[in-house]
Amino acid sequence: MIKVILNGANGRMGKVLQEMIIAADNMQVVAGIDREAFEAEFPTFQNIADCAVAADVVIDFSHYTATPAVLAYCVEKQLPVVIATTGLDEETKKQLLAASKKTAVFFSANMSIGINLLAKAIREITPLLEDDFNMEIIEKHHNQKKDSPSGTALLLADAINDAVEEKKTYIYGRHGNDLTNPLSELGIHAVRGGTIPGEHTVLYAGPDEVIELNHLALSRNIFANGAVKAAKYVSQKPAGLYDMEQLIDEK
Repeated sequence: MIKVILNGANGRMGKVLQEMIIAADNMQVVAGIDREAFEAEFPTFQNIADCAVAADVVIDFSHYTATPAVLAYCVEKQLPVVIATTGLDEETKKQLLAASKKTAVFFSANMSIGINLLAKAIREITPLLEDDFNMEIIEKHHNQKKDSPSGTALLLADAINDAVEEKKTYIYGRHGNDLTNPLSELGIHAVRGGTIPGEHTVLYAGPDEVIELNHLALSRNIFANGAVKAAKYVSQKPAGLYDMEQLIDEK
């Protein structure tokens, strides 16, 4: 039985994760952390530093400002951790890398298996098109999403830049009346509205033809499912930095 501490347990994704872990036959939530007090069938805390419950892994699906405390806790307790929180700043990413030298850290900007397969496909397709095709990314999310562009859009943009010979400059939206789109630019565009769980389109526009790669999240269950798979995976790993593409490659 894999014992899980869930940070962000009472949030939108935390509640989905609770249900998914309860349904699993080899996992159990042994403690929940959330900034607001809440009641549950397991011990709850408002600060992860106050949690003294024995566990095998921590899943962080909260707010980027909480992630440094989660990393510090996992280093202190020598606990593997899944960081599923998005919008991390550069300082937190440095802390994440430092923590991975002392415990197992799993991080992906998107926990969906499909998105990470899309990133792998991008790395194969892009080199064949970079000489003649403009490349753009359009991402759509619900109207409560706070970060823009999404971490997933940047993950896909980085997959493109990993595959090209000459790195592209990221352009976040466009406005003005004297603009062109040279091949050296990669446009990233954000749409916010309604309850869209997440949609990402990678567009390759060339002479007289267009290729679109699209991923549509139909529910938040896909992110929770990925986080559960990641927790099972990283709970057995030594110190190091792991991601969803590694998990896929090792299947």
